[in-house]
Amino acid sequence: MPGGTLSLTVDAFLASGGPLVDVRSPGEFDQGHIPQAINLPLFSDGQRAQVGICYGQQGRQAAVLLGLALVAPRLQELAQGLSALAQPGQPLRLHCWRGGMRSSSMAWLASSLELPVVLLHGGYKAFRRWVLASFERPLPLLLLAGRTGTGKTNLLEALAQRGQAVVDLEGLANHRGSSFGGLGMAPQPSSEHYENLLAAALLALQGRSPIWLEAESAQVGRCRIPAALRRQMGEAPAIEIRRSQQERVRQLVATYGPHGQEALRAATARISRRLGPQRSAAALAAIEASDWAGACAQMLDYYDRCYDHELTRRERPLLSSFDLSDLDPAAAAELLISNSNWQQSSAKKGYRPSS
Repeated sequence: MPGGTLSLTVDAFLASGGPLVDVRSPGEFDQGHIPQAINLPLFSDGQRAQVGICYGQQGRQAAVLLGLALVAPRLQELAQGLSALAQPGQPLRLHCWRGGMRSSSMAWLASSLELPVVLLHGGYKAFRRWVLASFERPLPLLLLAGRTGTGKTNLLEALAQRGQAVVDLEGLANHRGSSFGGLGMAPQPSSEHYENLLAAALLALQGRSPIWLEAESAQVGRCRIPAALRRQMGEAPAIEIRRSQQERVRQLVATYGPHGQEALRAATARISRRLGPQRSAAALAAIEASDWAGACAQMLDYYDRCYDHELTRRERPLLSSFDLSDLDPAAAAELLISNSNWQQSSAKKGYRPSS
């Protein structure tokens, strides 16, 4: 390492302070990166491909020489980028894919500017191994189950505001988990980056118990829940919340109604085979008439059957079931936190409520 630059393990690297700088190419960064990292690429995507081809055809020395030629015109730009990111009294945390030439080169440039640097031992590849291993560790999960429209997301937000440990699976995925779930949401991350976000969220809650999660199927939109986490969710205790049909329809109308006819027609078409011809036709007719409540009512039967099917696949029964009809999210959260039944039941399984 240049000038004896310190190289840290993943845990130490994440725990240390300082700006986190990913020097991989933009395409690599977009596919997945350490949350909170800033991309300052040594090579563009095209340049990285050039160097890789050169390495394969002509060997390491030729690839290094090509890399130097590509980077030389940008040295001032890269130096200015590092200087702009530096913070007084804190090192720059640099990494590339394997913790090799790219991060070492940027560390050399930073040291020439007298900027302190630490490197990630093994690079992003080591971080990915750490991410996947984090889902294998036993987690004190407590699931929040309930049919579509019962307001689980709002309730999780209210629980978090009251100091409970919460991981929002749908929020991190930018998707509400149904055919309509992407309406009005930002683009979804890749499944790889979704795993990174989940691992970071769980790390932030380390030592807390229980960790509330919404009961989800294997995928949230295009984002796949990691198999190890999914397995633990299947084994975790779960609380079911219930609301009246009228409230559920109101919740769905408020969430999806503003997106208009075209978006709702397209989302309905995606599940038309599962809805069946009669319900699909009735739902589309209601959408055409801007009857959002009528359209929602047609679809709830399908989503309720999906929910009931997921319940039958659970490895353990529900701990408790709460009727939250007519309660706003704040009051509903207080009810769940203050209820002793699930606290006592989960404690028998080695869980304890967050303080």
